Amino acid sequence: MRIVVLGATGNVGTSVLEALRDETSVDEVVAVARRPAALDYPRTRFVAADVARDDLAPILEGADVVIHLAWPIQPGRDESVTRAVNVQGSERVFAAAAAARVPAVVYASSVGAYAPGPKDRRVDETWPTDGIPTSFYSRHKAEVERSLDRLERDQPQMRIVRLRPGLIFKREAATEIRRLFAGPLLPSPLVRAKFIPIVPAHPRLVFQAVHSLDVGRAYALAALRDVRGAFNIAAEPVLGPRELGEALHARPVRVPAWLLRGGAAASYALRLQPTEPGWVDMGLGVPLMDCTRAQRELGWSASQTSVDALLELVAGMGDQADFETPPLARSTTGPARWRELRTGIGRRV
Repeated sequence: MRIVVLGATGNVGTSVLEALRDETSVDEVVAVARRPAALDYPRTRFVAADVARDDLAPILEGADVVIHLAWPIQPGRDESVTRAVNVQGSERVFAAAAAARVPAVVYASSVGAYAPGPKDRRVDETWPTDGIPTSFYSRHKAEVERSLDRLERDQPQMRIVRLRPGLIFKREAATEIRRLFAGPLLPSPLVRAKFIPIVPAHPRLVFQAVHSLDVGRAYALAALRDVRGAFNIAAEPVLGPRELGEALHARPVRVPAWLLRGGAAASYALRLQPTEPGWVDMGLGVPLMDCTRAQRELGWSASQTSVDALLELVAGMGDQADFETPPLARSTTGPARWRELRTGIGRRV
């Protein structure tokens, strides 16, 4: 079996490579990224390619499965750049897979694809994937879901799988996550549980998370098993103000939604951090997911709790943990984070 992994060097991509490391049924893994890494995985070769620009047909030729993970979150200030990869690049991947007659495509969707939903009960994979209109990330995820609908209609012989995970954490992704969501002005040594005295509390500020290695395993299962359709992927417990307070030894403080969004919008407008306020809208809006189908049909369950995954990330951010791929490495940040400041916080990658 030959598996092509697009976006192989990021948080999830490196976990997928790890999950496929010992799969003896896989003869070759083609790890594709804009900036390949000098990593040594069994039966794996790295290929440089940009899904938004390069000819993907030669790379996908002869593949049994394509796992499509390539998805930039920044620059948040120029949606045309992210959309060119996220939406148009995904359409190029799907067209190339159809032209190459690839039997299966496994796509990295997200809880962010879902329309607003409940926080007091779980929804399954039939919940509408219309997204949160004020979040560019969510809009892009919803658009690609429609592209996959068309691909399923036009290529009924192709096995198409969509994984919809919650927030994905691991220690080795700490530097990248800090860079993408907090920006260069946050001192990493201060990102430690003992320095977090309070957490915001709001009835809808409730979310799900999962360890990246568990997500990587879910992708491997989806690639290797004869399954189709969408799968929610998240660990227990659901993370709300009480769980966050207990995990971080912090005090939950009630904060209204307008203040959460207003603070994000003001700090974003002042270029103090790179996270546009649509992320707050998405966090408050998306529903809680029921992961029963993944357990039943994929045979997947989380090996680590959401609390453990979160604490591992927080500790990693405090330690400036990274990994030797361009998206995850500290060297990408530049000396004294000057590169992030020079290119504009949230403006360029």
